[in-house]
Amino acid sequence: MFRIFKQWFSDPPEKLLEQAYQATLMIKVIEDEYFAQKPVKEENGSYSEQVIAYFKQEVNQNLQIAKTNLKQFKNSRAFLQWSSENFPRNKYFKNAAVILEKLNFIEEVIFHYEGSKRKQKPRNASQDEKPLTIDAQNSSRRPVKFSYEEKLESKSEEAEASGNISSQTSVLPRSLLRTLNRIKREIDPKSSEAEEEVVKTFRTSRDKTAISIRFLLLLIIIPLLTHQITKTFIIAPVMEKYFIHEEEQVLFINRDFQEEALMELQRFEETLHFKEILGMRPEMSEAEREEKVKEKAIEIAEEYQSRGKNAIQNIIADLCSVIAFAVIIYVSKKEIAVLKSFIDEFIYGLSDSAKAFIIILSTDMFVGYHSPHGWEVILEEIGRHFGLPESREFNFLFIATFPVILDTIFKYWIFRYLNRISPSAVATYRNMNE
Repeated sequence: MFRIFKQWFSDPPEKLLEQAYQATLMIKVIEDEYFAQKPVKEENGSYSEQVIAYFKQEVNQNLQIAKTNLKQFKNSRAFLQWSSENFPRNKYFKNAAVILEKLNFIEEVIFHYEGSKRKQKPRNASQDEKPLTIDAQNSSRRPVKFSYEEKLESKSEEAEASGNISSQTSVLPRSLLRTLNRIKREIDPKSSEAEEEVVKTFRTSRDKTAISIRFLLLLIIIPLLTHQITKTFIIAPVMEKYFIHEEEQVLFINRDFQEEALMELQRFEETLHFKEILGMRPEMSEAEREEKVKEKAIEIAEEYQSRGKNAIQNIIADLCSVIAFAVIIYVSKKEIAVLKSFIDEFIYGLSDSAKAFIIILSTDMFVGYHSPHGWEVILEEIGRHFGLPESREFNFLFIATFPVILDTIFKYWIFRYLNRISPSAVATYRNMNE
């Protein structure tokens, strides 16, 4: 009883019902977008086995969430019936119509997927469950019973009365029968259903591809434009006007820039001397040589000072780009769902050899034998971009740990997900990798 009491205060019934409603709503979205408003089954969609398995996994996860929260909702409501009149139960049941509408929607979705599983369930299995009651604005209580259990029982009676022909074992495999029925439907000149289904599937796929590509371009172009615009028209003018003064300018923002400038000036002096010895240019006096070296030193100092300013501007501009990227992600939840579906369908729709090729290419590039050289170049460019001094200790530590973490993630993904969704692709990957 203490557990129920604690659960009531931590998760109010209305919150539990809302979570169950959101889970079933996700299932309904999958049905509407990919299975022509029908349950997620092989006969309702022309997808590969991997894609069907992925959709079934998503439906089962949301179905489990909906059933769990619905059961907790029933327990919480039963606790309200047991409580005294002073318990503030009307706080969570102010709009009975909305709650009833959500209950009906949840029951309909659960019934689509639980009907075939519970046809053989005895009638008295749910008789001991108490009906639910909902209070609406201090009005009298109305009993609200979960109707999907009654529907399951009625369906079971109908199936038993009709002899339950669909559950009998067929001589041929059901997958073969479905394939033959699909071919028959497609070649039938009098059937317009197949043509409409093909056109609808094509339009859905085309819209999904267009939305995904447009969203990917936005994710790339908008942060880049934000970086360039803020850096050129906002950050640089503000720094020049308020933060940079001629008497306080810093030539080198780190020790590496100073060493590079000194080495460049030294090479310039040695080049002058070398050309004079070979007679490639007339000999200069000591004063002329000092003047040339001074001009070159000023030129190098201005160059490295500009690189220091650019590094500081890059840091601020990159922060603005990250903010713009986060805003796009926050306001584009529907596009993200479409993009996720597009990527999953694209990846899991590839052949086994193509999947193995992409996995081997990715692992060899980022965690393979030659990957440390690529990581060194990446770290060097990042340090140059932000004006950070090079640290060989940090580079060695990063290269020794980060690729190992990536390799572990790759192996876990292969073992946890790909091995379950596409075992043949894992076998092909192992054969190609040997």
